[in-house]
Amino acid sequence: MEENLKQLHTEIIKIALYGPESTGKTTLSHQLAKEFNTIWIPEYARNYLQEKWNNEQQICSFEDLIPIAIGQTKLENEALALANKYLFCDTNLLVTKVFSDLYYSKCDPILEKAARKHKYDLIFLTDVDVTWEKDDLRDQPQDREATLEIFEKALLQNKKPYIKLSGNKEQRLEKAVQIIKDLSKARELGFNSHDFVAIYNRNINLDKLQSQFQILKNGIPKINLERPAVINDGIMAISPDEAVYYSNFFDEKKKNLKLKKFVPASGAASRMFKFLSEFLNDFKLGEESINAYINRKKDKDLPVFLVAKQKFPFYKEVLNTTRINLPDYDNWNTDSKEHGFIKTLLSSKYFDFANKPKGVLPFHKYENHTATAIEEHLNECVFYATSNERTSLHFTVSEEHQTNFDAIIDAIKPSFESKYKIKIQVKYSYQDKSTDVVATDLDNHPFRDENNNLVFRPGGHGALIENLNMLNADVIFIKNIDNVIQNHIEIIALYKKALAGILIKTQDIIFNYLRLLESNTVSNENLTEIVAFLNSKLCVSVIEDFSKYTKESKIEYLFTILNRPIRVCGMVKNEGEPGGGPFWVLSKKGTVFLQIVETSQIDTSDINQVKILESATHFNPVDLVCATKNYKGQNFDLTKFVNKNTGFIVYKNKNAKPLKAYELPGLWNGAMAKWLTIFVEVPLITFNPVKTVNDLLKPAHQSSE
Repeated sequence: MEENLKQLHTEIIKIALYGPESTGKTTLSHQLAKEFNTIWIPEYARNYLQEKWNNEQQICSFEDLIPIAIGQTKLENEALALANKYLFCDTNLLVTKVFSDLYYSKCDPILEKAARKHKYDLIFLTDVDVTWEKDDLRDQPQDREATLEIFEKALLQNKKPYIKLSGNKEQRLEKAVQIIKDLSKARELGFNSHDFVAIYNRNINLDKLQSQFQILKNGIPKINLERPAVINDGIMAISPDEAVYYSNFFDEKKKNLKLKKFVPASGAASRMFKFLSEFLNDFKLGEESINAYINRKKDKDLPVFLVAKQKFPFYKEVLNTTRINLPDYDNWNTDSKEHGFIKTLLSSKYFDFANKPKGVLPFHKYENHTATAIEEHLNECVFYATSNERTSLHFTVSEEHQTNFDAIIDAIKPSFESKYKIKIQVKYSYQDKSTDVVATDLDNHPFRDENNNLVFRPGGHGALIENLNMLNADVIFIKNIDNVIQNHIEIIALYKKALAGILIKTQDIIFNYLRLLESNTVSNENLTEIVAFLNSKLCVSVIEDFSKYTKESKIEYLFTILNRPIRVCGMVKNEGEPGGGPFWVLSKKGTVFLQIVETSQIDTSDINQVKILESATHFNPVDLVCATKNYKGQNFDLTKFVNKNTGFIVYKNKNAKPLKAYELPGLWNGAMAKWLTIFVEVPLITFNPVKTVNDLLKPAHQSSE
């Protein structure tokens, strides 16, 4: 009997239609066979049971299920010889197995084993969102949603590769056809059916995935630095009086502008507490002293933390919790106390700070309360991103952490609105799963975990260009979650508004030029003026043979250059902070343009490139003000201004095995590479990131009292 339930081996791609009765399986099987010029096999049970009813007036019994399963398997095996690349199966043995469980509360072990072993390249689970149609054999018009859940649960329990199909006949067919084409493409790329479903559920584009694999195999071209951007050669210097002028200019204009602050905030604080996590993992309490550990590890951060821990905003709360949960704490020696304190700080049972997003952590201690980074960003927003008594703040967060953000916002927003007489809007977005990337091993094969599943990694902060693309605002302020300050908020606001003022003033000129270029009145003198503006104000040089262009070609060329998103980036003097900086970059076409460049994008084996890198005078603090609408007030599609040839290859370990993955072009370098860019020097006091917990000890994060 079991022999009659075995599937034949085949290279034919088999697609099974699966789901409760009257959910469109037969219709779709027929449609797909016609679409792909092949055959489909019907449901054996339908003819078998119809004949039984016609002859005996008897309905299906438990004893009928094995003969039905054998008949279905026979139909499928015989059809393989006639199929053209694809075979569509109106049902499969798992449907029979679920039917047995539903109607008889049991299943023949032979049928159950066969249903589990039968393999299909893909299963379409047909939804119950189509009308139930009665016939001689159908008898379950009620509880269709519950029945569908049972069918889907069986797929999950038996680890079958499936995709759910919903919609009307036309929608299902269109969706199924595209899925099958993508499945074939995925197979050509070496992915199996479970891989494909995982990729599909993340909505990852297979062409992009293929391109990323090529990058991992061939490497990413290095940026060709021409020279560093410096004051009066790529970086605009403004005096305090000029900062006030541009700030006032922005204040005059903002009543007609929709403002928004955009804060990337999805990352966990693991790096912030890395040296403390390493201490808990490596320190041998009772076998060595903390001083011995510090010397053994050459740890420069731990002694700073221990000596100054009372200055941290979370100190008292962590200490109290430690004392409550470790009753003998006050009688312990110093090393045991320090170890207990740090363990409480990082323990998942208590504070778990290393696994929480930075935004929800205590950053600053005030007289009557402790403020998180979220609160400080809201405070900043009020000072420089408010117009018409409204301010808007947008965080990118991990979905599982939004409730933590909501709790903080709900607690503080009413008092801010009351104090400043404004309305505050806070919104969130998540990093799109479609921007995830597939990791590979060092031989460029897909990396798999212990269950043989693909390993996906977030595509990096460059993926947030998709989030930024969804915003509707005239001016967008961008700042990292950890770059806040406890003191000197007025100076922060002054320079933020000054950058916005420069943006608006420059945008006015650009929009006037674009309207002129679009009109029929532009003269050669106008074109010369625009070229001079591009060179002097936007640091953009036209191509070498521009003078040989016809007037019409010159207009088209200049229009294309000017009709782009604009960003004004604050730059601080370089004091050794890790990260990107402003440079003049040489393109493959021989043009030179301004760009924010990360060290990893540079060929450090090239002595000349290293010299240029080391001669940089300024650093990118991620202090941007952006305009993402065109001169007609329409939003740009920001994805069209990404340099897709940039990005990063990162090397990591998972389960003690090395892997590598592609990261998308960074948000403020590759993802904005084709924007119009202005670099402006701002005071160092505007840059106060918290990269490690010890940064909270710096003056900018301590009370000035």
